[in-house]
Amino acid sequence: MNTRIALSTLMLALLASPAHATSIYGGQARAAAVCSHCHGINTPSADAPFPPLAGRDAAYLQLALKQYRDKTRQSDIMNAIAGSLTDQDIANVAAYYAKLKP
Repeated sequence: MNTRIALSTLMLALLASPAHATSIYGGQARAAAVCSHCHGINTPSADAPFPPLAGRDAAYLQLALKQYRDKTRQSDIMNAIAGSLTDQDIANVAAYYAKLKP
C-alpha cells in the first residue's frame, strides 16, 4: 500500500513539473557555440558591429529570435542562424543572456 502511494505521488510530481523548463546551462552552451561569435558574451566581438545581448529582456530576445527563425524579421545572417534553433534553444539562450550583467 505504501509503495502504491509513493508511486502515485511520484507520478503526480512528474506530471506537474514543466516538461521544457529553461536551462541557463543549455543557453550558455548554445550562446557560446552560436551567438557569441558576433554578439560576444558581455560585449560584442571587436570585429563586428553587432549589439551585446547581456542583460536584455528574455521575452524580447525570444520574440526576436523566433521572428528571425520564422523569417518574419529579415536579416540574412540571423535568419540562417536562428533557423537551426528550436523553441527550447531560444528559451535557453534568452534566459542565459537575460541573467548576465551588461
